[in-house]
Amino acid sequence: MTETETAPRDIPRVLVVDDTPANLRLLAGMLKERGYKALAAPNGPMALQAARNEPPDLILLDINMPDMNGYEVCERLKADETLREIPVIFVSALNETLDKVKAFGAGGVDYVTKPFQFEEVDARVRAHLELNRQRRELKDGYQRLRELERLRDNLIHMVVHDLRSPLSAVYGTLDILTRSVSLSRDPKLVELAQMGLRVTSDVLEMVKQLLDISRMEAGQMPIHRTEGDLVESARAAVNALTGLADGRRLMVRAETPVPCVYDAEIVHRVLTNLLGNAFKFTARDGEITVFVSRVETGVRVAVTDDGNGIPPEYHLKIFEKFGQVDGEKARFGSGMGLTFCKMAVEAHGGKIGVESELGKGSTFWFTLPA
Repeated sequence: MTETETAPRDIPRVLVVDDTPANLRLLAGMLKERGYKALAAPNGPMALQAARNEPPDLILLDINMPDMNGYEVCERLKADETLREIPVIFVSALNETLDKVKAFGAGGVDYVTKPFQFEEVDARVRAHLELNRQRRELKDGYQRLRELERLRDNLIHMVVHDLRSPLSAVYGTLDILTRSVSLSRDPKLVELAQMGLRVTSDVLEMVKQLLDISRMEAGQMPIHRTEGDLVESARAAVNALTGLADGRRLMVRAETPVPCVYDAEIVHRVLTNLLGNAFKFTARDGEITVFVSRVETGVRVAVTDDGNGIPPEYHLKIFEKFGQVDGEKARFGSGMGLTFCKMAVEAHGGKIGVESELGKGSTFWFTLPA
């Protein structure tokens, strides 16, 4: 392997691989004239060694060489984690379609047939160097974005974790206050105390959801499956929220029983989240129904309301973290509650989704494997 010039690293390096010395000199000289740093290797093994020692930005590779042909060289480059991203342009006298297909199958990005015009080679070299530069920038930008996202999530987790203790203290204080003022004859004072307790309870639930989402994302929240009856879980969730129904009719319609192996506590939280979400979009004289049934792949639970419905373009976004979407008449999504539901159901190996359209209510459903 020889170098035809010495230059700073920011000048593109092009490795030319050909067993014919005249071809090597010709291509290397032309590349030097166009401002590249040209490297040369007379065979496959030396090309691989040169690439490992000083990875080039692009490789011009002949096919017909002794001991190791160009296809083998390219395949070995693509099998190497540190070299696989280097673009390879085949330069060969072989002009059959099968030869070109085989070259692309080995990992080549382009193919130039000998005899060639150097202007064509130069144009293709420049094009693929630019594409590779853009790919690297995109990859670097993505990695920086992922790092910023990780830092953001760590900060949110830390802040939320630190909020839990003072919020619990506030909740306890409000609970005592609510019990005390319930003896008062002032209904306004009782209402205010109860409202404060409800709001604090909601905030604590949001904190718990966000911490659980972080644990699930980190793979640190185990699912403890036991055999149970999903109908009973649905009824327990409805009973837990009956006091908050405020005139809404809650019911469960199901076969009895519908056995399944699942984490009862987590599924209970999924159900209460879906029911609480339905409360937001259902009028006080409306109806919310939980359907539990067997399906071919396992079991299906659906929470149906007769509210305003959700436009189709929001159906996926509302399951994203902090995925609230403001519509003309309502805010769709619960920020974290539906994200928790999605992750909890998928941790069970199930699926979750929504069927809805404006003016016709919504059905939030999830399935669990048998």
